[in-house]
Amino acid sequence: MHRRVALLAAAALALAGALAPMGTANAAGGPDFRRPATWTATDSSSERRTVSQYWTADRMLAAKPLNAPAPRRNQWRGPSRGNPWSARPTSGSAGSRSTTWSFHGGQGHYGNGGQGNGNRGTGNQGNSGQGNGNPGSGNQGNSGQGNGGQGNGNRQGSAVNNSPGLRWTDGGAVVRTTGRVFFTTADGRNASCSGTAVTSANESVVITAGHCVKLNGAAHRNWVFVPAFDNGRRPFGTWVGTRMFTTQQWNAREDINFDMAAVVVAPLNGQTLTDVVGGQGVAFNQARRQQMFSFGYPAAEPFDGSRLIYCSGRAFDDTVMTQDQGLRCNMTGGSSGGPWFVNFDPATGLGSLNSVNSFTYNFAPGFMFGPFFGDEAMAVYRAAERADAA
Repeated sequence: MHRRVALLAAAALALAGALAPMGTANAAGGPDFRRPATWTATDSSSERRTVSQYWTADRMLAAKPLNAPAPRRNQWRGPSRGNPWSARPTSGSAGSRSTTWSFHGGQGHYGNGGQGNGNRGTGNQGNSGQGNGNPGSGNQGNSGQGNGGQGNGNRQGSAVNNSPGLRWTDGGAVVRTTGRVFFTTADGRNASCSGTAVTSANESVVITAGHCVKLNGAAHRNWVFVPAFDNGRRPFGTWVGTRMFTTQQWNAREDINFDMAAVVVAPLNGQTLTDVVGGQGVAFNQARRQQMFSFGYPAAEPFDGSRLIYCSGRAFDDTVMTQDQGLRCNMTGGSSGGPWFVNFDPATGLGSLNSVNSFTYNFAPGFMFGPFFGDEAMAVYRAAERADAA
């Protein structure tokens, strides 16, 4: 992700929080360009099995983050803005026990309600724990007290509304619905992005960035989604992509204003994706400049792709080269395709996906940009949720 753009206008983002608002997005090329582009990723159970077996733990850990193409002049006008539309999140079988849900990660367990045992990262944590402690047996409850004492460290007790990039430690649905995406590019490189399981009619849709399914005119292969990825561990398995969907604007010209895609994944062990991990809500044609929470698995320095990172703040409009929205955020390559949520509830980890991590400018590495989800993005989602996942 994030090929950095050599521009002289560095001052354009110096006062990012006070940028002038943009006008309403206009139509982006007529009705033909509101229909998504689609292709088959895998077309048989044997092919899906081959893809799943290809992704060993070593290959996943060695995969490199993918760079997005630079924004270009003379692209289509911005996304078409129609009537607001949204769908609510779903819990899934894992979400039905969300108050005590835990999984093996880092060096121990996550506990959403103080039920986790042991260490996550470097310290023992409950829902409001203090982090980085080593309290006796490591069992913590809701107050963050361990049997051997209270830890001292840097864990935030709750999500920060203005985070430029912190490790997510509050558990909840966002941990199991967000994951790493792995694929092989046309030139044979194993690469990584991020993605999100979302609510859908077929219970099988992952939303990510357009360049995480197709780049330089060629579709990626060996595409898989690993929800709740944690330093090589796959607590909910590896889900193989069967159908790819992206905007016509991305498919034809790789227009960064339309850098969005949806992938349908095959059932695993007789279950669909969101039946297992739940699905985040989705929202299109929403108001700009809202409070947002962004998540991803950055894998370029100073990150290594092993942990879920988040940024948060009020979005602003890009006034340099795109009609995207921006956030103050220091996530790096590998976070491409990670979700941006409106109406995000840190207590549950649920929200409405309203954009994805797309690119950063070279002169403003502390800012992330994501496409406005208008009619074209909604058409991609609606086509994907109607597709057969088998």
